Amino acid sequence: MGYRIRRWIADHWVLAVAALVLGYLLLPVVVVAGLSFNRPSSRLTYDFHEFTLDNWRNPCAAPGMCEAVWRSVQIGFLTTVISTVLGTLLAFALVRHGFRGRTAVNLLVLAPMATPEVVLGTSLLALLVAARVPLGFWTVVIAHVMFCISFVVMTVRARLSGMDPRLEEAALDLYASEWQAFLRVTLPLALPGIVAAALLAFSLSFDDFVVTNFTSGTTVTFPMYVWGANQRGIPPQVNVIGTAMFVVSLLLMLGTALRRRRPGRRAGRAGGPRPVRLRAAAPAPAPVSRSGRGHHGG
Repeated sequence: MGYRIRRWIADHWVLAVAALVLGYLLLPVVVVAGLSFNRPSSRLTYDFHEFTLDNWRNPCAAPGMCEAVWRSVQIGFLTTVISTVLGTLLAFALVRHGFRGRTAVNLLVLAPMATPEVVLGTSLLALLVAARVPLGFWTVVIAHVMFCISFVVMTVRARLSGMDPRLEEAALDLYASEWQAFLRVTLPLALPGIVAAALLAFSLSFDDFVVTNFTSGTTVTFPMYVWGANQRGIPPQVNVIGTAMFVVSLLLMLGTALRRRRPGRRAGRAGGPRPVRLRAAAPAPAPVSRSGRGHHGG
């Protein structure tokens, strides 16, 4: 009995540790989701006082919050489109082509990821002030694109590095043009990495506070609204927005996972490829002579 228990622990301890780590990571999300149904006794307390659905029925009850959320969504969308296009092109250039200065470009791509956000924000602020660019919506977009490109390049480059170049070569050997091979072979294979990079860029842009605080001017995004509301009490509707964003992200991941498993399920239901039965070849007809009789050699 003791041997079986030790054997079970030895086989499942990694799974148990992973479950504990995952539970630790999801604990703040569970707390935020629970507080979204809370009616606090005052704006300065965070204890669970009374269950209510009013926060979900009126998510825009807090003045200025929905405007800040919509502004963050706009900035995140523009940042995602621009950084995904530029980062994907740069990733293709770094993986598929050799050019002078490639090592320097790799270092420049990694620089925004390794630089602290405070240093990055102050540097951008000094640059914008020296160039006499008015701070506002578009300066936030420029700042977010600058550091999101690095994450897009790294994500797409990892996908491209794992692709088999012989697939594109086979398409070209089958008389496809370079543009057709890219649209029908390369792009579908690289699309999961591009989509993952776009989702990562949107999350980073929507969640950023430090760089936005230096380059926003009078523009208020959702993280800045939460920071400002913390001084006078965070409204419970903030927890509603956070829970909704988590649910949307979870649904996107589940949809992607189900879409990947669907072809496998279809193949499983069909029972796999059916065996092909080979028929015996019919004997070749004997050659017929001019007299109409078969020629049998005699």
